[in-house]
Amino acid sequence: MPSPTRHAYGADPDQFLELTLPGGDARAPVVVLLHGGFWRVAYGIELARPLAADLARRGRAAVAVEYRRVGRGGGWPHTLDDVAAALDALPDLPDADRLDLADVAVVGHSAGGHLAAWSAARHLLPAGAPGAAPRQRVTAAVSQAGVLDLELAAAQGMGDDAVPGLLGGPPAEHPGRYAVTSPVRLLPTGVPVLCVHPTGDVTVPPEQSERYTAAARAAGDDAQLQLVPGDHRVVIDPADPSWQVVVDWLDARSAARGAAVPWAP
Repeated sequence: MPSPTRHAYGADPDQFLELTLPGGDARAPVVVLLHGGFWRVAYGIELARPLAADLARRGRAAVAVEYRRVGRGGGWPHTLDDVAAALDALPDLPDADRLDLADVAVVGHSAGGHLAAWSAARHLLPAGAPGAAPRQRVTAAVSQAGVLDLELAAAQGMGDDAVPGLLGGPPAEHPGRYAVTSPVRLLPTGVPVLCVHPTGDVTVPPEQSERYTAAARAAGDDAQLQLVPGDHRVVIDPADPSWQVVVDWLDARSAARGAAVPWAP
């Protein structure tokens, strides 16, 4: 299996992605990985690398994204702009001919789960909003213990006020920012979403995924919730059974679209 290759999608040192291709020469379905860490600079792309390696071993093209975070140039609107720019850069990658850009899933953990679900709704954003008018649409999204209701998370002070830190203040001060950033406010998207959430998660309570999937289903979306044992980070361990839940769901989505995913043991 080829080693990851690094590609810049902007001028800032944190605006880059790592592409890991599967073996062979065939075009492969794409999974974009968005790491968590409450959008703060203390955590980075290293959290996504084990999953990227596993996905490539399973026959998918894995794209791990780094982005500007709070504390080093991130926050509103830059973090959102970066994720959108990374997705929209996929057709321009040197190995774009190896990518099945009609089958692009986004998988994110914690804050990355927020960004994954938000990415699935970019086509709904009004002109001028960060991430509006996507060049590259996503066909499926997975939120692993994601922050999907930003108003609720802000009201609860989740992550030592991580959401106001991202958006520059509470909902009362910036209602417009929350309206175009909170995934639960951007329904229906028409994009299938899987929420995988550990029952023992005290960092991002399962209520976040439960509220989102209930709202998405009520709006007519294909949204599934899978509660799994463990704590907040168990879902980013490729050896944990919860990761197989994600892989099986991605395989089912690709099969439904007629894409073949070769298995590379």
